[in-house]
Amino acid sequence: MAIRTIREEGDEILKKKSREVEVVDDKIRELIKDMIETMHKYDGVGLAAVQVGILKRILVIDLYDEKPIVRLINPVIIKTKGEQEVEEGCLSFPNKYAKVIRPKEITVEGLNEYGQKIRIVATDLLAQALSHEIDHLDGKVFIDKMIPGTLEVVTPTDKKK
Repeated sequence: MAIRTIREEGDEILKKKSREVEVVDDKIRELIKDMIETMHKYDGVGLAAVQVGILKRILVIDLYDEKPIVRLINPVIIKTKGEQEVEEGCLSFPNKYAKVIRPKEITVEGLNEYGQKIRIVATDLLAQALSHEIDHLDGKVFIDKMIPGTLEVVTPTDKKK
């Protein structure tokens, strides 16, 4: 496993649409392990492969609760319900936070790290994180969706947790 370099604001790759994974193999599983290690190193809740410079439709999410880490390949949103106004940050936009409207509930289908089809029905924070990371896979970033006037830049000394 290895810590990957996180691509940050201004890097053109963040605006590119990621490609579907054709074959789920050991190389993909190794990338997923690296992504989890990288996400944890930087105290992130989620990470999309594009954020480490890989244009593949892969994401990982860890809400740091009793539930297992989400590892999702080729995710597709098949249903949303309701909406919630939430504050978001992003590892690719360090020290920036803004309010965004996200679905309150989301249903996503994709593959797990073994290539098996899975479906996730998520609410609240997990729904928010899935929406945020899938946006990354489509070349969209949270500041493009922020509610105007809500962007907050925080200095590292008083950084939010």
